[in-house]
Amino acid sequence: MSALPISKETSPLVLHFGARLERLSDREFYEFCQLNPDLRLERAVGGDLIIMPPTGGESGRLNSVLNMRCGLWAEEDGTGVCCDSSTGFSLPNGAQRSPDLSWIKRERWEALSPAEREVFPPICPDFVVELRSRSDNLSTLQDKMREYIDSGAQLGWLIDPYYSEVYIYRPDADVEKLAAPEELSGEPELPGFRLDMKPFWK
Repeated sequence: MSALPISKETSPLVLHFGARLERLSDREFYEFCQLNPDLRLERAVGGDLIIMPPTGGESGRLNSVLNMRCGLWAEEDGTGVCCDSSTGFSLPNGAQRSPDLSWIKRERWEALSPAEREVFPPICPDFVVELRSRSDNLSTLQDKMREYIDSGAQLGWLIDPYYSEVYIYRPDADVEKLAAPEELSGEPELPGFRLDMKPFWK
């Protein structure tokens, strides 16, 4: 994919409900989302409702590649479970977020009750990926990545196909910025997982 510059960054629609939406329990917010299935919703700390536009075809294609490759590795590896971009998580800070890809160690996943797994699981994934689309503001995604790390994620990748860049996040470490890497390694957090990046830069 050619690295086409974005002439103007956009942001998702944010509705400032504040304390009114913050008072909803995690279960109530889950049910609110089920009542609005055509909307991709997140809830920020403080209660702001974030309405994210659907991705375009190219972003959807790349997200499918991302999820397929991680899913195949996870099935063979067996030490954790992968979730796709439609999965919401209730983070320790009270926010509900939906990364484009997530992976959770199996022992942490299995420690959740069946009821918790059926809604927005009250857990921060061990590994998260955000794939920038044309509708995404880069600084907003960077803030989300820091939120994941602050909430317990051990590894995060922010992939920007429009500028052929990857930002790598880990706890207690500076953000690492890579220019058009040919491959990303999940080591040591995801042993053996390697992602061929060439499809993201064509």
